[in-house]
Amino acid sequence: MIIYIYKRINLSNYYNHTLSISVCFTLFFIFLHSMTYSALKLAEYLDGKLEGDPNISVTNISKIQEANKDSVTFLSNKKYTQFVNSTKASILVVDSDFSTDNDVEPVIIRVDNAYIGFVKMLHLFNKTKEIQAGISKLSNISETSEISNGVYVASFSTICSNTTIHENVKIHENVFIGKNVIIGSNTIVYSGVKILSDSIIGSNCIISSNSIIGSDGFGFAPDKTGTYIKIPQIGNVIIKDNVSVGALTTIDRATLGSTVIHKGVKLDNQVQIAHNVVVGENTVIAAQSGIAGSSIIGKNCQLGGQSGVSGHLNIGDNVKIMGKSAVTNNVKSNTTVKGSPAFNSTDFNRSYVHFKNLNNK
Repeated sequence: MIIYIYKRINLSNYYNHTLSISVCFTLFFIFLHSMTYSALKLAEYLDGKLEGDPNISVTNISKIQEANKDSVTFLSNKKYTQFVNSTKASILVVDSDFSTDNDVEPVIIRVDNAYIGFVKMLHLFNKTKEIQAGISKLSNISETSEISNGVYVASFSTICSNTTIHENVKIHENVFIGKNVIIGSNTIVYSGVKILSDSIIGSNCIISSNSIIGSDGFGFAPDKTGTYIKIPQIGNVIIKDNVSVGALTTIDRATLGSTVIHKGVKLDNQVQIAHNVVVGENTVIAAQSGIAGSSIIGKNCQLGGQSGVSGHLNIGDNVKIMGKSAVTNNVKSNTTVKGSPAFNSTDFNRSYVHFKNLNNK
């Protein structure tokens, strides 16, 4: 069967008769797994309770109002309940307490949280879609670098000397990885990313397109004439496990020591993290925000879009900084701040009543 597929698609003409039997097995595996999921398998994957035909199969995931018979869909927002009786999906994932007055045509999978079930299915279908392995002949990899099993390196990407790439890392087109870099297993590096020398990136991270990790920190000192002298930035960047870095985001290397992004942090697009900043675990920072040098952001913080934090500040744990806020002082844990300059959000809201009435007096 495998040899038949090989001859049928005539790949030998494209690879000058160098296609190995192992590649044939890989092609057959991908052919076999471009992939259908039965209701039973999905229920097992989601740890859900199945109601209906366990053998019904689907090949994609869709919105409830746009689904077809090859789709699995979900219901977590009550305003979409109107589509339950009209959806053409074959499988419907719902909360465990879901009920309806009418019989529902799709097979039902009940789970504790339908939206989390939806997220898990996205991961499942995305893994099937992005089966990638192998190293392009058009890539440029130093002989002193260590590349582990299952690594994918696309065309026109460069990996410099003494760099270590762990298992199942995916490196897309036009990526530059400098000297002495370490990238942990299962991390994805999308096209156009620059990871500069001495950076350390953990496992299961996502580095989105055109981001720059380890760029030179913004360090200058004026001499007695007022001329700015460049301060060498000789530290590095450390990104821990399960971090997501958005497109066009920049994380600067430290002057000394490390700029550190801790486990589980999520950075949106166009975020600026300056030299020697520390971002605590599970903090999320929305687009177009900036953290100035040497500030420390605590755990489980939320920074809204276009917010800014001045340098050398300490932001506690569980802090919420509202969008477009400018933080110029330390913030205690479990506090919500807003405004420019930012202060306690409750006080801000009270003050705003007076702000907007100033012209009426």
